[in-house]
Amino acid sequence: MNSEDMVEIPGGRFRMGSTDFYPEEGPVREVRIGSFAIQRGPVTVAQFARFVAETRYVTVAERPPDAADYPDADPSLLVEGSAVFHPTPGPVPLDDPTRWWAYVPGANWRHPWGPNSDNTDRDKHPVTHVAFEDAEAYADWAGNQLPSEAEWEYAARGRLDGATFAWGDERQPGGELMANFWQGEFPWRNTGAKGWRGTTPVGLFAANGYGLLDTTGNVWEWTTDYCAPRGPGSETTTSPCCAPALNPRLEAPGAGYDPEGPGVHIPRRVIKGGSHLCAPSYCLRYRPAARQPGAIDTSTSHIGFRCVAR
Repeated sequence: MNSEDMVEIPGGRFRMGSTDFYPEEGPVREVRIGSFAIQRGPVTVAQFARFVAETRYVTVAERPPDAADYPDADPSLLVEGSAVFHPTPGPVPLDDPTRWWAYVPGANWRHPWGPNSDNTDRDKHPVTHVAFEDAEAYADWAGNQLPSEAEWEYAARGRLDGATFAWGDERQPGGELMANFWQGEFPWRNTGAKGWRGTTPVGLFAANGYGLLDTTGNVWEWTTDYCAPRGPGSETTTSPCCAPALNPRLEAPGAGYDPEGPGVHIPRRVIKGGSHLCAPSYCLRYRPAARQPGAIDTSTSHIGFRCVAR
């Protein structure tokens, strides 16, 4: 199945968010969505390669960072690269992600683990190491856009309104693995999802109710919403007289800043869906309601994207 196919999603209402897992996912609120079309699967390495071949686009990870954007950084460290996950040698405390994440010079979408790696035989895998502006550039080239958070979640649920996962409420119905998430003890032992560690080919797992592939697990996906503690449409839950929000979005850049984290001047956009690094014991976020902030200047080995057409 070609993940480049666009799937028509009919407009409707759904309950967005969850109060069962992480506080940033609440409150549960009813939201209305207009009809749109969305890519069947995340953009693959092969699709992104065609875009680069036609446009000669250079991704953020392939450009040296601008020293003006990082005034406190050692200039010698401002080199092309991206964030790469490396499993630890053994069990470690789970309160310090720098134990398993590192900025690797030379890592990018062509070289996902560093300059001596490549994407040979991974054409059907989701492209990774794409920053927000890279995803936007691809969408513009394809004549599409990136989804809003509400559109993405509505499509990912596949008509299963209120279900925990994109396929229902059981994590592994009948013992079947339904998505690519961490198998084993995070962050050191991963037995692999259907024979794969890291990303899996798009379409290896069953489609959701709309026929969409890999909406959860495999790679996180960029959306256009700025990240805030409460998601789009939350304001209507305090006004029972008001109709559910129609196509709500968080479009104010100020909402996307993280006042307590590093790089406070860098806006954050919402990423959705979880990834192959989500472990039930650490990050149970391979669910439609899950959301996290993604710094717009950052690319990693577990974030990709898909496009929509309105």
